[in-house]
Amino acid sequence: MLKAVIVAFSLVATVASGGCDSARGRAMATDGAIGAGGGALLGAAAGFNPLVGAAVGGAGGAAVGAATH
Repeated sequence: MLKAVIVAFSLVATVASGGCDSARGRAMATDGAIGAGGGALLGAAAGFNPLVGAAVGGAGGAAVGAATH
């Protein structure tokens, strides 16, 4: 399961950061990808669904990236 989460995180990070041409877009994609990975890992470690953790962490990370840039 952890391998699937890592592969999914890698794919999301690659795709999300590939099409951004502004600093704000890059910050949203990067912070969203980091948040998704962290949320998936914490969700799996806490016994919850890692996909829900990834969705919540990704949304939170993207919001932080948009707000800080």
